[in-house]
Amino acid sequence: MDRTALKARAWVVGIAALCGTWLVHNGAAVRTAAPQPSTAEAFTAGAELRPGTRVAEPLRPSVPVRIRIPAIGVDAPMTGLGLGPDGSLDAPPTGNRNLAGWFEGGTPPGTKGTAVVAGHVDDAEGPSVFYSLGSLKKGAEVEIDRSDGRTAVFAVEAVEVYENDAFPDDRVYGATPGASLRLITCGGGFTRETGYLGNVVVYAHLTGAR
Repeated sequence: MDRTALKARAWVVGIAALCGTWLVHNGAAVRTAAPQPSTAEAFTAGAELRPGTRVAEPLRPSVPVRIRIPAIGVDAPMTGLGLGPDGSLDAPPTGNRNLAGWFEGGTPPGTKGTAVVAGHVDDAEGPSVFYSLGSLKKGAEVEIDRSDGRTAVFAVEAVEVYENDAFPDDRVYGATPGASLRLITCGGGFTRETGYLGNVVVYAHLTGAR
């Protein structure tokens, strides 16, 4: 696992402690946790991409400014995230639940390699930007507007959920030959005492740009 992966992984661990606060504080009024992916949306054994999947050539690097996921109603600005004093990636600023963050020390979305975008599932006030991430289906589109005026378009390959102690760092953050995207939020089992027990990860790849 490279230095980028280590930094990104540290942030996932860090935000895990902030997940589930709305459900913890309001558990009596909430019957279920955030949507979780079904086994049908996981990778098919022996196949990372479905036959006939379109894969576009990577774009030149450019800073992402907005993410849209029409299937789950996400339309949010993006902010770059640096490192905190402890070496982990800073979480997005508080006070704005409709905000996603990308690791600006790593790969910009649409560029060759693996770009990491993460967002909170909820906070003390209610659902946050990636609350419905676990309900995404294979083939769903993710659009990321970039500062160069182009929009990178990705297709979801799989949606999986992992327990915190079984997070597959290499698979999530490992280098890829094309332009890949990982969307991450909290997920898995939930208890009022600890919040979410894992992470939902959406795997996607670049299919085009406009």
